[in-house]
Amino acid sequence: MFVTGLLHRKCELQGLTEASAGLEAIEKARQLQPLLVLIDIALPDVSGIEAARRIRDASPQAKIIFLTQEASPEVISEAVKLGASGYIFKSEAVASLVPALEAVLHGKQFFSK
Repeated sequence: MFVTGLLHRKCELQGLTEASAGLEAIEKARQLQPLLVLIDIALPDVSGIEAARRIRDASPQAKIIFLTQEASPEVISEAVKLGASGYIFKSEAVASLVPALEAVLHGKQFFSK
C-alpha cells in the first residue's frame, strides 16, 4: 500500500494494481500485460525471482524493478541475469523509487548503491 500511495502522489502513472503474492502477480501480468512491474524478492508463495521469470514469459515487454530488502550478491546477480531494469532497496524507496521509475520508463536502468 505504501508504494501505491507514493506512486499516486508523485507520478502520473495510470492503471496501478497490486498483488499480495507471486502467483497472483503472475496471473495479473498475464491478464494486464503491464509495461512496468515492481516486485519484492520475498513473497509468500514463490520467490520474487521465480515470479519475475514467469512474468517475463507472460508479459515480455514488462520492465521489472525489484523493490526489496534482499542485499545478497547472489540474488542481485540472479535479478540482473533475469534482465531486471532496476533493483531498489526498501530502505531507499522514498528517495529512489520515483527516479528509478522515470529512468526505467525512459529505457535506462536504475540500481541502488
